[in-house]
Amino acid sequence: MLSRLLPPGAGFRLAMGTLAVLAFLLLAGPLATVVWVSFFQGKIIAFPPEGYTLSWYAAAWEMPRFRGGLATSLWVALAATAASLAAGVPAALYLARTEFRGREAIQSVLLGPLIVPGIVAGLALYMFLIEAEILTGVQFAQTMGGLVLGHSLIALPWTVRLVTAALVGMDRQAEEAAAVMGARPLAVFFLVTLPAIRSGLVAGGLFSFVISFVDLEKSLFLVGPGTTTLPIAIINYLEWSVDPTIAAVATAQIAAISAVMIATDRVFKLTRAF
Repeated sequence: MLSRLLPPGAGFRLAMGTLAVLAFLLLAGPLATVVWVSFFQGKIIAFPPEGYTLSWYAAAWEMPRFRGGLATSLWVALAATAASLAAGVPAALYLARTEFRGREAIQSVLLGPLIVPGIVAGLALYMFLIEAEILTGVQFAQTMGGLVLGHSLIALPWTVRLVTAALVGMDRQAEEAAAVMGARPLAVFFLVTLPAIRSGLVAGGLFSFVISFVDLEKSLFLVGPGTTTLPIAIINYLEWSVDPTIAAVATAQIAAISAVMIATDRVFKLTRAF
């Protein structure tokens, strides 16, 4: 009876719309719950809450473990982003502009860090650094350099894929015109190519930063004594305490990352990179 009242195709669109709403609720529901819990007044999480307060945010900021973890995560994420851009942009340029045997295989290999489970990749990186230390006599494992290297490797695929997509989608006539007018290859690259793929560069850098900042599994294997990142600090705190402090830290993390992504999208139009 309902199908007779609806126009052709409306039932399918209604079903797809319902599934989309359910998927959104499934994704946003846990995040909304974390944000809600961060304002609970009671130390013991209970529903319904006793009241609401902002004191847990101040309590989290006063804890050295979270401040130190935040500083380390920010430094490592910035260093890993810079390293991934420095290595990923030339790699993407070569993959996008050069035809050679095995190019598709290399592009598939670059997806490895996105496919391999994080705990497996972390263990593999740790074993690799240990072997490199044995061969060279230089300590790599459990050092800040090893941590940055590991985070750079997990950030590199995002940079390569997004910059490659931007290079494939750009119009090369401007590059050809600049070359015809006598511009050298480096001048063409810095003055024409880079501005044209700016959205891909920003998107690759942003995703690299976020992936590094929230990484837990690989950091567990790569951090050295006395060093901790924010995700590790959260896990260590949860081992002994379960109160709204963790929800406050997670909410601040969600808000900061969301604000940066929204602001960056407004300025650089990141959707053009996809």
